[in-house]
Formats: sequence, structure tokens, C-alpha cells
Amino acid sequence: MRLAAIDVGSNSVHMVIAEARHDGRFEVIDRVKEMVRLGRRTFTSGRLERVSMDLAVRALKNFVRLARLRRVERIRAVATSAVREARNRDAFIARIRRETGLRVRVISGDEEARLIFNAVRQALGLDGGPHLLVDIGGGSVELALARDGQAQWMASLPLGVARLTERYLASDPPTASQVRRLEKHLERQLDALMRKARRAGVERAIGTSGTINALVAMVRVARDGEQERLHGLSAAAGDIRRLRERLLKLEAAERAELPGADPKRSDLLPAAAMLTDFILERAGVRELSACTWALREGILLAMVNAGARAQGRLEARRRSVRALARRFVALNGHGPQVARLGLKLFDAAAPILKLDGQARELLEHAALLHDIGRAIDHDRHNRHTYYLVKNAELLGFDPLEIEIIAQAARGHRKPAARLDSPEFRALSPAKRHLVRSLAALLRLADALDRSHFGVVKDIHVRRSPGRFTVTIDAAKGQADLELWTCERRSDLLAKLLGRQVTVRPATRRVR
Repeated sequence: MRLAAIDVGSNSVHMVIAEARHDGRFEVIDRVKEMVRLGRRTFTSGRLERVSMDLAVRALKNFVRLARLRRVERIRAVATSAVREARNRDAFIARIRRETGLRVRVISGDEEARLIFNAVRQALGLDGGPHLLVDIGGGSVELALARDGQAQWMASLPLGVARLTERYLASDPPTASQVRRLEKHLERQLDALMRKARRAGVERAIGTSGTINALVAMVRVARDGEQERLHGLSAAAGDIRRLRERLLKLEAAERAELPGADPKRSDLLPAAAMLTDFILERAGVRELSACTWALREGILLAMVNAGARAQGRLEARRRSVRALARRFVALNGHGPQVARLGLKLFDAAAPILKLDGQARELLEHAALLHDIGRAIDHDRHNRHTYYLVKNAELLGFDPLEIEIIAQAARGHRKPAARLDSPEFRALSPAKRHLVRSLAALLRLADALDRSHFGVVKDIHVRRSPGRFTVTIDAAKGQADLELWTCERRSDLLAKLLGRQVTVRPATRRVR
């Protein structure tokens, strides 16, 4: 599965596209970022600026286009400090949703720290230690102390470089008094935590953000020339201190010309160097290592792990459903045939009925179980099916899911006007629509295997204005019973779709 993680940060918006593997790992196949500076004046005004929001939305539109070209199946987007603190964040999130289709979730600093920690642990292992993880963003800094791959503590503090630059380093280059004010602020905010890290005996610091890794890159390029790969490279704490002193004396244009510098971050480099130097000195760390995995990779890991858990949960649910089917009626092919055809009908009708992937799964389960009531009584087997599903204690399902499966299975034989039991009326309007839709699809799928002989080998569905046409692939004459039954079982689906439902045999070429 192709996945994409988007980080709407205080300085930049980033996207990473990766191929998820069955072993829970992933391979990055593309990266893209755009500097939009959502944090510009946000931390002093409390509002996101129009220009920055425009740039962010434009970048996200391009990200979505790239994801489509890369055949990405799932995208997860999060926003951090600048958006988190802005008073107009809800309007911004709504605009992104409206113009790009992305659902952006604003995450807390604690969740941000956890995702970053998981990414670094995956990338570096974090054996031994303790190691001090440092991620410096535009609005916040995330810190974690790790030993033998486990987090001893994590913290998220409002000390990002855009915030610090706006509040303390207004001049270019900063004045001596501005530098002293920032140093005192860092001491108030960080000294106790860094002394705690020093007492733990930190062996090294690991930088995980673009800002802090830019400092490592500048040290390495000045010493060894251009580097092809930053991940895993280190800079001595003394070199970071000397770089700090140099950066504080230069104007932004001069800083942009330094070897290895990112011109787009030149205004933020003094605050970045001061903060990094303070952390290294107070924690007693001699070396800073670069790690190019951070928040976005943490999001990807969470998606992969969630997918694995969901897949395991789905398999457990399927095993439970199949066990119930075998218990009351042999899994002789009718249930799986109805499920196969029903899912093809679902895929064609879902956009019109506004059904999601969870509804698709529930239809499959209802199709596999719809006939188990025959073990008790043939004529009213759909009612007995409802009772058996409701009382079977299916594993992995919540009570509402079981109720929906049971009602959909019960509705596979009933006329449209009689899908109105007390249990049905007790559901919310949205769930009643879901049950009606699943029952309608199940009624037609069951009709397509009326003989229980599997004569319909395949179906092809075509949607057009006012019409929903199902063409069946079967030997000539063998599907007459199915075609006749479909005429009687398509009424509910036609009503829900708002268009005529036609089932017809495929046209055979005469040779």
C-alpha cells in the first residue's frame, strides 16, 4: 500500500510518500517540502497570516496532485505548533478541507514528541544510551531521553526558532542585549530539564528537525566539503558553539552565503544555534548526530502499525463470521458467491449511496451469514438469521455493528415497505440508511445466485443518468431463474439509488 504523511509545520509543509511492506516497515519513494512560514508573526499576534495560509493551501494542492500521480491510497495530514495556537485555526483547517480535500488533524505537543521518538527509534534503534533527542521546529521544541530503545521522559516546550526570533532577536544581526534576554529565557525554560539529562549521563544528542540538522550540515560542509548524505553524520558541541558565535555576528544575507546554509532559514539560524548550543552545553553532551527521520516518518509508522492492527482485527472478524456460517449451514458456496457479487454491486453503488469501507466489510459479513437461519426453518429463515447473528457473540465486533449485520441479513428477503421493525426504528437516521442500503444490495446479490449453483460467473455494472445496469456473464439460458428473481428483488435498490435498476445477460457474439 502506498501511504503519504503530511506535516503542516510552523516553517514548512512537508510530505513523504512511502511503500508500506508486510513486515511493518516502509520504503520512502518521494519527499517534497515548501517553506510557507505559517508561524510568521503568529506567535505574537495569535493569528495565521493570509499570505502564509495562501502559500500553505497552494502547496497542499500540489501535494495532493503528486500523491494521486504516485497512486497513494491513504494520506494522513497533521498540523503542529503555529496552527495549534492560532485563533483562526478552525477556519484555516476548514479551508484546507474545502480546497484540497485533506482532513488535517491538529496534534498536541505530547503526541508530536511521541511520533518523533518512534521515528528515531525505528531509524537508529537507540540501543544503549541514554540519548537525548532534540527536534527544533518553528513554534516548539520536542525533547526525549531514551535508553535501550525506551523513552525515559518526553517534553514539548514553546521554544521554536520562529517564536524565539520574533520575540527576542528582532535586530539583524541581534544586539548583545537581545542575545542576553534570550539566554535568560532559555535558562528559565530549559535549565532544570537539561540538568536532569546531564545527571542521567547522556552520551549523545540526536537532532531530528530540518532546522537543527541545518547546523550539522553547515559544520560538516565547512570541515569536509559537500556531503551527499546527512543522516548519521555528527558535529562536535564545540563546533556548534563556534558556529553560534559566527552566526550572531552576521546579517541574514551573509548567513545565507555560508557553506551548507539553507538560504530560506537564514533569518532563523541565530536562534537555532543559540538554542542548540544551550541544550548541548547544559546537558553535557559532546556530540550532535543528525537523523533525517522525524515527525513525518513517525506518522507513516503509525499508519503502517494501525494498518497491521486493523488487518489483524479484520482477519479475526472474518474468522468469527466464517465459523458461525459453518456452524449452522455448510459453507457450500452460496454465501461466498453472494458476498463476491454483493461487493461488486457495492463498489458500483457506494458513491451514490455514500457508503464507506466499513460498510463494505459489513455487507460481506451479512452476505456470508444471510442464510444460516435455514438450519432452523426455511420459510422464515431470514428472521432466524437475525436471531442467530444477534446472539452468536461474534468476536471483534461492537454491538451496533452486529445489529447492522443482523438487520441487513434479515432484510434480504423482505419487501422494501416492511423494513421497519422496532429494532430498525431504534437506529439513528444514518444507520437506518446504512441498513437499507446493505439490505438492498444483499437482496440483489442473493437473487443473482437464486439457484445456488453459481451460474453467474461475473457481473459488470454501468452507471448512467437515471439507470444502473448490471450485465451478467453466464452461459446462455442457465441464468433465467436469476434474471427473473432480480426483476422482483431490485425495487429497494432502485428507490435508494433514484434510478432504474436493470439486470440483463451479456450479449454473445455470433461466429
